[in-house]
Amino acid sequence: MSEFGRIVRENGNRGTDHSHATAMLVLGGSVKGGRMAGRWPELAREQLYEGRDLAVTTDFRNLFAEVAVRHLGVPVAPPLFPGFSANPAKYPGVLV
Repeated sequence: MSEFGRIVRENGNRGTDHSHATAMLVLGGSVKGGRMAGRWPELAREQLYEGRDLAVTTDFRNLFAEVAVRHLGVPVAPPLFPGFSANPAKYPGVLV
């Protein structure tokens, strides 16, 4: 996971500033690979966050929780992130 994404549309200085959406990769033998997990938000201006940024469709904490619980064996009860409750129904389903 990158610490930042890049905006889709150029800014006034013709740059692509840091954004809030990014891609995450999951690698390993127990990964259901060969596909994109999540929902593609489209690149039409009306689909972009604030008209220039890729919309976030997956909370990274759900992905991290799935890996922690299903791969590392961390109990689901303790919170991995302060104020966040893991919900297996919201896991993106990247592991076998």
